[in-house]
Amino acid sequence: MNRSKWINVRNELFTSGMGIAAVVLLAVFTLGAVFAFLTGRDPNVMDAMARLTPPGAEHWFGTDDYGRDYLSRALYGGRVSLLVGFAAMVIATGIGVLIGVISGYFGGWIDSLLMRMIDVITSIPSFLILLLLSVFLKPSVGNIILIIALLMWMNIARIIRAETLTLKEREYVLYAKASGQSARGIIWRHILPGLVPVIIVGATNNIASAIMMESSLSFLGFGVQPPNATWGSMLNSAQGYIAQAPYLALFPGLLILLTVLSFNVLGDILRVGFEPKLNRR
Repeated sequence: MNRSKWINVRNELFTSGMGIAAVVLLAVFTLGAVFAFLTGRDPNVMDAMARLTPPGAEHWFGTDDYGRDYLSRALYGGRVSLLVGFAAMVIATGIGVLIGVISGYFGGWIDSLLMRMIDVITSIPSFLILLLLSVFLKPSVGNIILIIALLMWMNIARIIRAETLTLKEREYVLYAKASGQSARGIIWRHILPGLVPVIIVGATNNIASAIMMESSLSFLGFGVQPPNATWGSMLNSAQGYIAQAPYLALFPGLLILLTVLSFNVLGDILRVGFEPKLNRR
């Protein structure tokens, strides 16, 4: 890929206050999740005498209705939320790129078949698909990742297909076909490198979508099961204490909001950096 595009991305990132803030926030959240053990508190240890303690010097985020330290639960919950978001993004992006490239490059009946399949899947409400999958899959981190990936690969497949249709008409691709190169070689050497910017931008947006979806699933009770926590399950548990202890919903809600917003900001910066001719705000 053209090095100048990466230079554009770097310049766009470091000249944007929002971009720098997004990188810093994501770094802080990731490091906090990785080094959550440094709090010295077990997120699942209950203390009935300290239940619903408001934020203070001893418990920076307060405690929940079981007396568990809320900061440690938020940090350990961030591990799951960020892991699910990243892993689901990788799987969904991989499926979407594979389907999109095959559909766009070969065209014909293969393209029609794959696109109609996507149309059928997207016409089914996501919540119905979720319910059907939850019947056959037990709640676990691995299954949540699989469910989210299966619900979000279609959009990137459409984007990759559209970009592949453009790339396969480029002169260097036509020359490669005329010189007798195999379809696999052309896709690997010429199509995929041209798709890298689109894949990166789509993957960034997919992480944000996956984190939101994980939070929604956990909020509905389909996510990681107690006593383990995710940001979504913490929001779910806070429902009954909004008036008594609003911080129970405030902290995980802010973490979800800031994480998703940061990934969306990075996605916009990458999009503008890779396509400098786009109008900037």
